[in-house]
Amino acid sequence: MTTLLDERIPRTLETLLRDWARNDHRGVTLEAWLFEDETARRAAEALLAEAGVRARLRSAYKPLVHAFLEELDTTDLKRVTVRYPVHEEADRLRFLLEAYPLAALLDAETHFEPGDADLNYLVTLEYTNGHVAEHAVLAPNRLRPNHLDEVDLTPTGWLKVTGRPDQASDLDEPLETEMEQVFHRVMRVVAAHEWPEAEPYAETLAIDVTIPGIERPLDYGDEVMSTREALHEDFYFSLLEFFKRKSGRPPEDRSVQPGQIVPDIRAGEGDAHVRVTLRAFGAPEDPVKPEQDIETADAAPGLAQIHRELAALHGETFEGISREGRPVQGIYRAGSRPAVLVTSGQHANETSAPVGTLRAVRRLLANPDANIAYIPVENPDGYALHGRLCEGNPRHMHHAARYTSLGNDLEYGQGGPLYEIGARNQALEMSGAQLHLNLHGYPAHEWTRPLTGYLPRGFELWTIPKGFFLIMRHHPSWAETARTLIEAVTTGLSAVPGLADFNRRQIEICSMHSGGTPYEIINDVPCLITADERHPTPLTLITEFPDETIYGEAYRFAHTVQMATVIAAEEAFASIMARVS
Repeated sequence: MTTLLDERIPRTLETLLRDWARNDHRGVTLEAWLFEDETARRAAEALLAEAGVRARLRSAYKPLVHAFLEELDTTDLKRVTVRYPVHEEADRLRFLLEAYPLAALLDAETHFEPGDADLNYLVTLEYTNGHVAEHAVLAPNRLRPNHLDEVDLTPTGWLKVTGRPDQASDLDEPLETEMEQVFHRVMRVVAAHEWPEAEPYAETLAIDVTIPGIERPLDYGDEVMSTREALHEDFYFSLLEFFKRKSGRPPEDRSVQPGQIVPDIRAGEGDAHVRVTLRAFGAPEDPVKPEQDIETADAAPGLAQIHRELAALHGETFEGISREGRPVQGIYRAGSRPAVLVTSGQHANETSAPVGTLRAVRRLLANPDANIAYIPVENPDGYALHGRLCEGNPRHMHHAARYTSLGNDLEYGQGGPLYEIGARNQALEMSGAQLHLNLHGYPAHEWTRPLTGYLPRGFELWTIPKGFFLIMRHHPSWAETARTLIEAVTTGLSAVPGLADFNRRQIEICSMHSGGTPYEIINDVPCLITADERHPTPLTLITEFPDETIYGEAYRFAHTVQMATVIAAEEAFASIMARVS
């Protein structure tokens, strides 16, 4: 193991108390914005008050949402109007998205309007008794160069101090918090390291951080404000971007193979501790999980159970191998119906799909004519990593588990050895399938990268949930078949209890915070249909359920929808192909 960084970084809140909770600052007024939870901020305000300092400590992360939760009077609200900043160095919708999910939290008519670039939300509150109140809510940000030699407008700590003794100047300036320092130190250390010329650059690049922060569930869906989750996301995707650039690849590339990148961000008190190491793979170990009834599973089952469930299905077995040496198992059962390839777990932090496909394939194989090739978990290394990361942060989306241990999206692998994609290649060769049902998921709550501009670069469409989503990719000559298939599948899904209402609510809130619906809605299901010759099958239907990371009834609903999609698609495809022949 090689250690690149092992440091403790002082907690900004404690530094603030040390510097300002003193008698020589008695009478001053202090405002600060920090990446700290409300309990810690209120306790610090009390200590400052004991020293005679009038203090208000606010959140630097999602300041408008925190202002409504902590400061603004929402009792008997009738109407809310928010003018959000529009800054030339940020996406025009950046601050509208940062206000999410305010529209869902308020029991009042809510309107958003674009405003100026001064980094203040201007809020007008109209009450049922006719009273009107206006507020300015600062969104502290600063321009910072990033790891791509670009400039990001990023949330930052901030400090304002007035009324200082002896005519000392007022302060109104950025405050470099420990969260910002941790991120930028890691990025500098990685950039300065002498990496090998050839990929993969390491087996595992591990970033272990313990740090205070915000972990605040909200009263809407699965929403939670989490600075530690945001730090994980910023590390993972920023490091991928760094290695893409090092290898000469464009930002949208998914074939880069830097090795496994694992940010593990845990809650801590006091100083932040950050450790960056290069580690070798050990023998594959999978988290131990309790056995569940797959039909009613309320959390992602263990890999061992999935493999046992697969073994209980009748069919010809085949197998690939993961980068770390785990088997990628599949079956093929030939029949007289048109062949369909069913896969899940390509992005292993999307955990409702393996259960949904198991349930669906069980039912499909009850028909002796069914012609099914099936791989329940295409990325077992990522699946095991997701299970391990969830032991520390069970609700986080954990995108470190999205790609393989080589660091690439498995279907974008180039050259040999094939590793995980080898199993899919075998399934296609054995079945000759023309329809690939490729089941996926996406974050069940907001996805942010605050230290690199807030929005997840390259994934802006997926930053907030918009219901169960379908993507149909087709070879150009199959356009009519693709349209017919997705119409039939969405019609079939209308029979799933609760799905239409679930989608309508999420689409409504998402559209208010993202400026509209840049996708088609078919039978209450948002859809994207595109011609694309990249896939070997002429039809590829991709599901996207907001499942990162959910449990209980929400998880059962998710894998039920996934199951229903597979069954509806196989039936519709058989019917369509029968008419064609």
